[in-house]
Amino acid sequence: MAKKSLAKKAPKETSSKAALKAPAPFDAKNLAHSAIFDHAEKRDHVGSFISVEFDDENRVATYLFNANLAGYKGWRWCVTVAKVDADAVPTVCDLVVLPGPDALLAPEWIPYRDRIQPGDVGVGDIVPSSLDDARLVPGQSALPQDEDLDTAMAVELGFGRARVMSIEGRDQAAKRWYDGDRGPQAPLAQAAPKPCHSCGFFLPIAGSLRATFGVCANAISPDDARVVSVDHGCGAHSEATFTDLVIN
Repeated sequence: MAKKSLAKKAPKETSSKAALKAPAPFDAKNLAHSAIFDHAEKRDHVGSFISVEFDDENRVATYLFNANLAGYKGWRWCVTVAKVDADAVPTVCDLVVLPGPDALLAPEWIPYRDRIQPGDVGVGDIVPSSLDDARLVPGQSALPQDEDLDTAMAVELGFGRARVMSIEGRDQAAKRWYDGDRGPQAPLAQAAPKPCHSCGFFLPIAGSLRATFGVCANAISPDDARVVSVDHGCGAHSEATFTDLVIN
């Protein structure tokens, strides 16, 4: 039993010795404050003291002060001060400005090709092409059977062009067009007397999207010269004719 009791006390002694070896937290607040004044362009850029945190051995301290900098709302001066041992003089290791929990931050950066929206490209604007655009594939990868065309229409398919639309690219375009203002769910189509596929001004497009889309060629239609779905429609349908007025 005596041995068991001694075994329990040993860790406590080790723990107490370790506690005695750890130096007490040091006070270098004035040093940190002075370092910020030396770095800041104006004294009023340095705000009030916020907090200080020490590492486990009380050798490195991090001081935070409010940063009164234009455009940096909620940011803080962060000064790291260290002591090699209990007798050493505190030394400034680092000084930076860091965002606080409520800081004003710039939005996450988005590549230009993901930022461009319809209508952003104007006269003279050039949008650099991306070689890894999933909507495109090399021209030699295109096959007539992909578009249900015979070999005689290979030029229309895209042979001779560096890149043509991939299946993914065509699917994206089809969904965008079909769900947009020239698809079957548009208010204009819902009020139309007949769908576009039965209109004489409807010109089917070529390729794999031929069965679903065409181009309107009616000058008085709001969709003139635009791609429309076969089940789209408007009031300018070619067969929307008037009947003679019947008088009772």
